[in-house]
Amino acid sequence: MIKKLDTTYDDKLVADKKYIATLPDLEDGVIQGAKVKIQQVGIHNFRLPLTFQKKDGGKVEITTSITGTVSLEGKKKGINMSRIIRSFYDFKDDVLCFDMIEQVLKTYQKELGSFEAKIILNFSYPILQESLRSKLEGFQYYDIALEGRIDREGNFERLVHFDFVYSSACPCSYELGQHAQNERNKAVVSHSQRSIARVSIKCNQVIWFEEIKEMCLDALKTETQVMVKREDEQAFAELNGSYLKFVEDSCRLLYERLDKEEKVLDFKVLCSHMESLHSHDAIGVIVKGVPGGFEAEVEHSTFNHLSIGK
Repeated sequence: MIKKLDTTYDDKLVADKKYIATLPDLEDGVIQGAKVKIQQVGIHNFRLPLTFQKKDGGKVEITTSITGTVSLEGKKKGINMSRIIRSFYDFKDDVLCFDMIEQVLKTYQKELGSFEAKIILNFSYPILQESLRSKLEGFQYYDIALEGRIDREGNFERLVHFDFVYSSACPCSYELGQHAQNERNKAVVSHSQRSIARVSIKCNQVIWFEEIKEMCLDALKTETQVMVKREDEQAFAELNGSYLKFVEDSCRLLYERLDKEEKVLDFKVLCSHMESLHSHDAIGVIVKGVPGGFEAEVEHSTFNHLSIGK
């Protein structure tokens, strides 16, 4: 006869140390499958409001999506996932910086007995943008990911991934349109498209998000606008006419600008022009070319995010 279980919730139970000691711990259980190392295991999309320091000295609190992982040796069944989350809560009131990320990594790396650890923090960072001619102001939001890694020798690596959205007016379409106007008196509209550059930077000192935005703006000029009146829309059309660019141009312009920056040890640029003429996108990848640094492989998942995520 099957024993009937008590289905009432016990709100009087006190989980003291003695009681907790009786609870089963499956981390030490039997390993299923091959007893091999897992390169990354942990938590994804754990959200927490964190405080960021702005370049002007102010602070802003932003809800941040966190991915935290460690390596898992073949002889261990699993990890205590909540320890990664608890490690972050120990620092939740601090201002976020790479030093804090390094401390969090070292904390849960030690507690979980792992050799490698990694954190990625994803968030949208607001920067006030002034319109081109009317001088209205509005917040432009930049998708950013901070990535910290510790290897088994204890070396810490700092990476910033920054998405910059801009307009790319096609030089070929512009020239063909000029030909139709001049030779046949035809009204034409050259094609342009919303485009995204993901700039990944490796650094060893503080680099402000506002500085990365200015680097991208300085290189590409045609950032999309937030607040727009008629005079601003006309100015944006003129701006695009002054800075026509193929995806190859965007890659090289960003390379030229980033290569001048002393704070940037290494960089990788992924540009995606989401064509209005074609049903496909035009893409480009370029790296600084540091030995052992970023590689210029085409990352399909990244380009899917750039195209669909906006």
